[in-house]
Amino acid sequence: MSKPLQVKQIDTDVLIIGGGTAGCYAALTISRNSDASVLIAEKANIKRSGCLAAGVNAINAYIVKGRKPQDYVDYATKDAAGIVRNDLLLTAAEEFNNVTADMESLGLVILKDENGDYVARGNRNIKINGENFKPLLADAVYKSKNVDVLNYVNITDLLTENGSVYGAVGFSIMEETAYVIHAKAVLISTGGAAGIYKPNNPGFSRHKMWYPPFNTGAGYAMGIRSGAEMTTFEMRFIALRCKDTIAPTGTIAQGVQAKQVNSKGEVYEHIYGLTTSQRVYGTVRENQLGHGPCYLQTSGITSEQDRDLLKAYLNMAPSQTLKWIESGKMPSEQDVEIQGTEPYIVGGHTASGFWVDTKRETTIHGLYAAGDVAGGCPQKYVTGALAEGKIASFAIIEQLKSDSDETTSTIEKQAQVILKDYEKIRSTQNGLFTIDDLEEAMQKVMDEYAGGIASNYQFNEKQLKLAEEKIARLSELTEQIGAEDMHELLFAYELKERLLVCQVLIEHLKNRKETRWHSFNENLDHPETDEKFEKYVNSRMEDGKLHILFRDLVKGDTYEHTNSERPLYRLRKMSGSMSRHPHSDHR
Repeated sequence: MSKPLQVKQIDTDVLIIGGGTAGCYAALTISRNSDASVLIAEKANIKRSGCLAAGVNAINAYIVKGRKPQDYVDYATKDAAGIVRNDLLLTAAEEFNNVTADMESLGLVILKDENGDYVARGNRNIKINGENFKPLLADAVYKSKNVDVLNYVNITDLLTENGSVYGAVGFSIMEETAYVIHAKAVLISTGGAAGIYKPNNPGFSRHKMWYPPFNTGAGYAMGIRSGAEMTTFEMRFIALRCKDTIAPTGTIAQGVQAKQVNSKGEVYEHIYGLTTSQRVYGTVRENQLGHGPCYLQTSGITSEQDRDLLKAYLNMAPSQTLKWIESGKMPSEQDVEIQGTEPYIVGGHTASGFWVDTKRETTIHGLYAAGDVAGGCPQKYVTGALAEGKIASFAIIEQLKSDSDETTSTIEKQAQVILKDYEKIRSTQNGLFTIDDLEEAMQKVMDEYAGGIASNYQFNEKQLKLAEEKIARLSELTEQIGAEDMHELLFAYELKERLLVCQVLIEHLKNRKETRWHSFNENLDHPETDEKFEKYVNSRMEDGKLHILFRDLVKGDTYEHTNSERPLYRLRKMSGSMSRHPHSDHR
């Protein structure tokens, strides 16, 4: 029998959950512009956590010379077939270059030409040496005034009442300690969700994936449980990657202008289209037709380009460089085989995540979202995460000027219930199934019935119904799992988070009865695009039940939350019919 957890209470003005790119930059911004106290809670260590843990070799969202922010909005809108928030895209794009210059001032190496201008890589990208991107950002955070960091602390639940947030509860993964944190404002920047589908590489190598395996949808899950509105989960993201290493293909495609070719050497990308989803779909389709394997055609590039590619991958995916070296053949001597990854839910590449206003506030007052966890603003990449952290920070600073910091007995009772859940898992012996067993079963269900690699990312309504039933059963079985130590307690909660994300995803996939993005949502019962679904598919959990609503597109206007949407608005359960939510407001 383990000893009861030691409980520590912390009071702060601002709690930032997740110390990745968006979270660290938000803390830095608040520190620079106010005297507010800030606490970052990070389940790893902010020096090497989040999507930039291993570095990055390009800034993929930048307004290069001759371009303007609206051009970026137009590009991202087209790539997502219109299901975006133009207001969010524009406010982010207007900050891309500012946050890039700031990172350079912190020590980030950005490549420049003989004129001192940044070296562009395509219409929206610039080259960097970004292996140390995250350490630079972490160092700046540690030097900031009024910022504290709780590394190795996993936040599981928000404390909310009457549509407002008052803090959160979590636990250390290193010590037998739980934390009850009271805050006037909370920013979620935990990243998206990986590991919900069976990955490319099974067994020992299952964590060799495109998106960080430690991003489990924790932020989504705590928001869903608290009744925050979510958007566009059905726009899954499937990355086109170098086979086996799962290294990025954009470095090759844009770096040396490599085309996608099939086993016959035929260029096929123009047949299917050049949007992100179409590039994946074309590769899948060529393999289905027996024309695989598919490649990026690098054979014939120069020896200088060889060296550039080898160096570029050292900043982000050194396994690809090692693969070339071990094979004894440089890229110029062999094409690079490509494949799609398993699907992810990630708001930095697609529009999945929290439904937010232009200040990045969610439908829960005082709760903000930035980076991959914030919806509506795809193709934001690194600079978009920085920009959203900055935007949310200034909104938080303004909020702190007017809000009180009172907590209630209801909040304290919520915290006690959460702490009891920790103790329950810690005192439980594993039942018939371990955490790993249930995670593997979840991935198998999602892979086979909800459009994973095994089904070429395709699904139909009968399969989704089966997936829904099986995931619900697995969720019930999580009540029987136990944890021998704090690290296993973390794994238990990561499993619960993923299963909840699965449930929400399935419901979203069921309700977009069309195929708007090939592969991303390949609905075999509804294989065409339907203009009736030029809507946002949103959801909100209430009393343990998930409700779907459809919102009209925000195009040239700006969306802000209305008072009628808070604190608790009622939603009608949708059953396939299109209906505008009575509180939709597009100003």
